[in-house]
Amino acid sequence: MNIFSVLTLLGGLAMFLFGMNTMGDGLIRVSGGRLDSILERLTSNRLKGVLLGTAVTAVIQSSSATTVMVIGFVNSGIMKLTQAVGVIMGANIGTTVTSWILSLTGIEGGGFFLTMLKPSSFSPILAVIGIVLYMSAKGNQTKKDVGAILLGFAVLMFGMETMSGAVEPLADNERFLSILTMFSNPLLGVLAGAVLTAVVQSSSASIGILQALCATGAIPYSAAIPIIMGQNIGTCVTALISAVGAGKNAKRAAMIHFYFNLIGTVVFMAVFYLINAIVHFAFLNDAANAAGIAVVHSLFNIACCVAWFPFGNFLVKLATWTIPDRAESVDIKPDALAVLDDRFLEKPGFAVKVCMDTTVKMAERIGESLSYAVELLNDYSEEREAQIRQLKQEADHYEEALSDYLMKVSSRRLSLTDSREVSVMLQCIRDFERMADHAASIGCLAADMYREGIEITDSGMDELMVYCRAVQDVVGHTTLAFRKNDMTMAKQIEAFEEAIDEMSVELRQRHVDRLRAGRCSMEAGLILEDVITDFEHVLDHCSYIGACMVRVYSGDVPEPAYKVPEEERLEFREDYRRIREKYVLPEKMNLDVPAELPENGVEDASGKKKSGPSEKTSKKKDRISEKSKKEKSKKKKTKRKISEND
Repeated sequence: MNIFSVLTLLGGLAMFLFGMNTMGDGLIRVSGGRLDSILERLTSNRLKGVLLGTAVTAVIQSSSATTVMVIGFVNSGIMKLTQAVGVIMGANIGTTVTSWILSLTGIEGGGFFLTMLKPSSFSPILAVIGIVLYMSAKGNQTKKDVGAILLGFAVLMFGMETMSGAVEPLADNERFLSILTMFSNPLLGVLAGAVLTAVVQSSSASIGILQALCATGAIPYSAAIPIIMGQNIGTCVTALISAVGAGKNAKRAAMIHFYFNLIGTVVFMAVFYLINAIVHFAFLNDAANAAGIAVVHSLFNIACCVAWFPFGNFLVKLATWTIPDRAESVDIKPDALAVLDDRFLEKPGFAVKVCMDTTVKMAERIGESLSYAVELLNDYSEEREAQIRQLKQEADHYEEALSDYLMKVSSRRLSLTDSREVSVMLQCIRDFERMADHAASIGCLAADMYREGIEITDSGMDELMVYCRAVQDVVGHTTLAFRKNDMTMAKQIEAFEEAIDEMSVELRQRHVDRLRAGRCSMEAGLILEDVITDFEHVLDHCSYIGACMVRVYSGDVPEPAYKVPEEERLEFREDYRRIREKYVLPEKMNLDVPAELPENGVEDASGKKKSGPSEKTSKKKDRISEKSKKEKSKKKKTKRKISEND
């Protein structure tokens, strides 16, 4: 074997590893996080976990990736350790699928069917189909990913064939044969397999390398079996590295994986060589082949799973004993943010789904905050006010954590759908966070009313509650549209917003009439003005979220507000009228409204003289009025107002 044969071997190894990595990445992107979502939800019992772990690993072709994902689930609290055990066991079985695929290189025969089963026959066909899909995909990311999967598989098989051809001359090399003889020692074989797998970070890849070396016909089963056992230990390195810096439960999940493979290897080796000492297995001296390697690999992992299945709780206790409970620092951030784990970044499709679920939780919490604020206007409670402040802090944490995590996700290779979802979330989380600010502002206004003894009249409060209910419904509608990615619902938000804007105009006018008739105090009027303004800002942010969804998913650049196209105006008007009919203010009271407010004060309903507004209050009123004028001017520039003909 000369230098050119060595270069050929290295080139084949490079093609093999590159093909495996490309195929795995493509499979992960095509799955779009769906497999991981199933894995997350359907692990209620251990048997189901084993089956799901097997299926997911067989599809994505990596037990390490599945195990790392499980560690992320455990670290974020999505999955319990007892649930993780079954999935880890299943991952070890699922990874054997790769060895069976690679064993196709050893098929011999001259028939057409057998010839077509050989990788050297069908790999070129897959490569041609893959490159056509990849080059013609253009904007179709799924088509491009499928092309990458086919290309990766073809390159992997070409690399396997190249390695096998390069090592064939070693069959007559005495030095090479003497090295292989060393691995017949079980301990050295296990060590070699563990080191090789730890270096390439993939048991599937190391099994493939071993299968390629079997093409020399010089590797007996006595050397191959210990190497395979060692590969199952070496594959734990990826999970152990992933658990560094994680929580104690994540470390325990990694230790469960390690103990499962380590103890399984030790027990298997002890039993196997004990029986061999008695019966002397004749096949140990036979030359191993690719199919035989796949058989041994599968039998070992299935046997370990069956043997350890009843003792899953023991593995949990062993891992808990290894990683004992310690006092951990208290994190004031919401528990929901624990799912934003960097381990999920290796599967961007699932990371995007995690972000979407977290953003929806953020929106739901903000809906609660607005409900508490409305409740506070009717019935003040210090406990409710504290809850609103806490929810505002939570919203700040959500906004900061999601922004940072989404920036990391956006740097990964994403499908077109995932890329759009990331873009929408990056723009919308700020609007959701601002809603929490306005809810907190309304809570402060309610607290001011209570502490200063300011009361809004019964009629004014009834009208305000109708208005509040309408705003809350818009927020709920916006959250639902965001969660479902429903463009029809997103477009309806603008009709909601404009219809309720008309309500706010009427609400203000009614209050002015009561003020002129002496039925309401100036202080209550200023509070009411600020409350309505805060709710108007909430509506604006809902409108911006709907506009962002429509623009991004239609492929256009997002604008501050959704402008209704001419062809959708009829539907818009119908939505507008339906909403106006749904939210009707109570019947207006008959008031004897003077032309102007008396300068020296007005009489209330009981005829008692009330002083007019103080200079401080008047200045505040002027400031609020000026602010309202600016807000209205801004909205006229950014929003399309419904015409008189509508």
